[in-house]
Amino acid sequence: MLTLASEVEVLSRFGRALADPIRCRLLLALRGAPAHPSDLADRLGISRTRLSNHLACLRDCGLVVAVPVGRRTRYELADPRLGHALDDLRTAVVAVEADRTCPDADEQGCC
Repeated sequence: MLTLASEVEVLSRFGRALADPIRCRLLLALRGAPAHPSDLADRLGISRTRLSNHLACLRDCGLVVAVPVGRRTRYELADPRLGHALDDLRTAVVAVEADRTCPDADEQGCC
């Protein structure tokens, strides 16, 4: 049975997905177009086993869906708005990184 997640759960899932660079690269790749696992593994330069684990995490987070296409499976973002959210996050982070208003950022490793 499908249930609606609370706002906090949704953000937590999104944060969990973005916490790993490979999952970030996967989401960005799928932002461009749906793809088959073998193509994604080749594009990202990782093993299919490793890719499978990351795709499972993204499915569990509700961010990607597996779509059967004949005997193969294609992956795509679960909702087109996720692509827009990724674009918004990328541009927001770049803007903050360029600002670096924290005077202790280099010593503290923050910001």
